[in-house]
This record gives sequence, structure tokens and C-alpha cells, in this order.
Amino acid sequence: MSIIRPAHDWDAQDADAQGSEPLSAAQAQALREQSPSLSPWWVVAGQLAVATVVALLTWVWSGRAGAGWSAAYGGLVVVIPAALFARGLMSRFSSTNPVTASFGFFVWDFVKISVSVVMLFLAPRMVTDLDWLALLIGLVVTMKVYWLALLVSPKRRIV
Repeated sequence: MSIIRPAHDWDAQDADAQGSEPLSAAQAQALREQSPSLSPWWVVAGQLAVATVVALLTWVWSGRAGAGWSAAYGGLVVVIPAALFARGLMSRFSSTNPVTASFGFFVWDFVKISVSVVMLFLAPRMVTDLDWLALLIGLVVTMKVYWLALLVSPKRRIV
């Protein structure tokens, strides 16, 4: 039985041979400032804003409060689970090491999906005069904020 090894096994000697060295604290800080990360709370806030606008537009366009509340509930089916997901990912436990971060990601993604499904099943009990089309419009438009958040995210600063 033979042991299969990767074509090239990278280690510290290889890094030294190629002339790379660890960044200093100042260099790491400059790199973080040059390419800021996108906060999940930025996305959740954008989703909440879009859900509110969609609900108001649906209410005005349809002339029915039920349609507006349905669209708002559809937006909340996205916003509330996304907020739980963001909170879970930003916890100390989820960032202690790469293994717990990966495990935390999958756990919180499962929580997010489960809460969304439960909220959809509860929709007829939570919203009087439920309009499923308005709920679906609110849900889909709010979900698309992920793409919008990438387009309007904080831009990189050139140092």
C-alpha cells in the first residue's frame, strides 16, 4: 500500500525559498484598510430597507393593506433569518478557529433555512387577508439585496 502525496507539499521552507515573509502588524492593518470586508449587518440593513420600500409600494399600488402586509411579511421571511445568521457568524464561538467557523457556518445556515420555512408555514396565521403573490414578491425582491449589497459595498481605499 502506498501513500499518495500531493504534487507539491507546501511548508515553511517553501515559503522561505520563494522569498515570502509574514506581514508586520502595520502591513496587515494597511491591507485591511485597502480592501475592507463587507459586514453582514450592512446586508441585513439593506434587506430591511428594501423590504420596507417593497411593502409600501405594494400597498400603494394594490390599494389593499393586506397586500402591503403580505409583502412586508415576505421581506421579513428573509430579514429575520438573515439577522440570525449574521449574529451567529459574528459570535466568538464561530470565529475561534477555521473548523468551528466552518461548522458554525453550516449550523447557522441550517437555522436560517429552517426559520424561513417555519415562517412561510405560519404566514396564513400571521397575516390576515394574506396575498401569496405579494408575499412572494416581497420575499424575492428582498432576497436579491445580496447582489445589490455587493455592488454598493464600501469601496476600496487606495493608500
